[in-house]
Order: sequence, then structure tokens, then C-alpha cells
Amino acid sequence: MKLTRKLVLARAKASDLDSVKKLNCWGCNLTDISIFTEMPNIEVLTLSANQICSLEHVSQCQSLTELYLRRNCIQSLSELCHLRHLAQLRVLWLAENPCCGSDPLKYRLTVLRNLPGLHKLDNQVVTEEELAQALEEGEEIGNPPAPVPVSANGLTEADTENDPLNYSMEETNKIREQLGMKPLPRDKFPSLSSPATLGKKSHVLEAVLHLLKELNSEELQLVQKTAESRQRALHRHSRPPERSEVIQQCD
Repeated sequence: MKLTRKLVLARAKASDLDSVKKLNCWGCNLTDISIFTEMPNIEVLTLSANQICSLEHVSQCQSLTELYLRRNCIQSLSELCHLRHLAQLRVLWLAENPCCGSDPLKYRLTVLRNLPGLHKLDNQVVTEEELAQALEEGEEIGNPPAPVPVSANGLTEADTENDPLNYSMEETNKIREQLGMKPLPRDKFPSLSSPATLGKKSHVLEAVLHLLKELNSEELQLVQKTAESRQRALHRHSRPPERSEVIQQCD
């Protein structure tokens, strides 16, 4: 789910984004938080219990002092590089994310090594002793991994190759090309109800059914006659042999 301007203003009870100082979006199933590139004055931000994977768009919130990100989908501590230049950041809650790993001490020292200005991490006050330890033993993080390349339709190469809707598109546009019709873009195709269970023949059927919407009355009559002829041929092929045929085979 994308965090929109409308949702931000409704939750903050504000009239414009610049005036928003505090925002609580706990448990909103958010995945897209790009709106924060337009909110430089936000100071306290609660985003716990969502589906956030990247902190890139938070990097422009220069007034941010408190950031709550517990129970999200942040995979790597390298995402902290987006917070390094937030000079006012004093409170960070990052627990229960995949990036925390299985070694709590290593995790804490690494976070403090890269964000030494924190006063509180995961609801625990940062002491001078552990900060000194973090500067010596904490791991310095690099930049986050590059995003997986996606195609123009928003899918990775592997997804595009296996995507049933993409297959249906190819079938439909192949038929349209044979009929001298222009190909259709992806957004004109309906989503498939259960792509994991659909086989190749189902994709062909999906393509044919979608193509029917483009035909006029005369063309539909031609399709009907062709379908009926095909059905009769299948019926003849699948019916059991007549008695005379069986007797003739026995002879």
C-alpha cells in the first residue's frame, strides 16, 4: 500500500505536508513511503508494523528526531546509510526486522557505530560505554544492495518469463497481428484469478476470450462457425466407434 498525501493529511489532521510534525502510521500495511521526500519538517515518525523494505525516502527528512520502524521488512543494516545525514535523529526503534539478525550485541554495536548520535535504540538508552565499544567493534556498513532490475511492465526478468498474464498477452497479440490488428498494452489485460493453477491452454483461452471483445458482429459470426466446425470434428474424433466399424475390425 502506498502512503498518499491524502492519508498523511487525514492522519495528521493537517492542511499541507509542510506543517506535519508528527505522523503515526502504525499497522497500515505500507510498502511505498516515497511521500516523505515532500515532508522535510517531519519530526516524529511512527511506521511500525508495516511492510517497508527501504529507508531511502526517509533520508530527506532533515528535521527527524524519532523514527519507529519495529516489525517491518528491512533486510539489511545497509539501509541505515540513508539515516546517516539526519543530524537531529536521537531515537530509533528497529527491532523485529530481518536485518537485526541472530546476534543482538553485534546488531546493536553496528547500528551505533553508524548512527553515533542516537540517544535511544530499541527503547534502550545508549550509554557512553557501549557507544565507545561500538566505535571500536561495530561494523561499518556500506551502501544498500542495488535493486533487482525490472522490465517496463514492473516485473523482473524471471517473473516476466513465468508470468501467466504475460503469456496471455503474447497469445492475444499474436492473433491480433495475424488479423492485422494493433497489439494491446499490458494494462488492457484483466488480471488472472489464480495464475499459479492456469496452464498453457488456459492462457490461450484467456487470450481468445479477450480478443472476442474487439470483434464486430460479422467477425463474431465467423468465429462461431469456426468454433462449431471445430467442435463437430472433436466430437467425431472422441465418439466410440459404431458397431459396424467394430465388426469390420474383428473381421
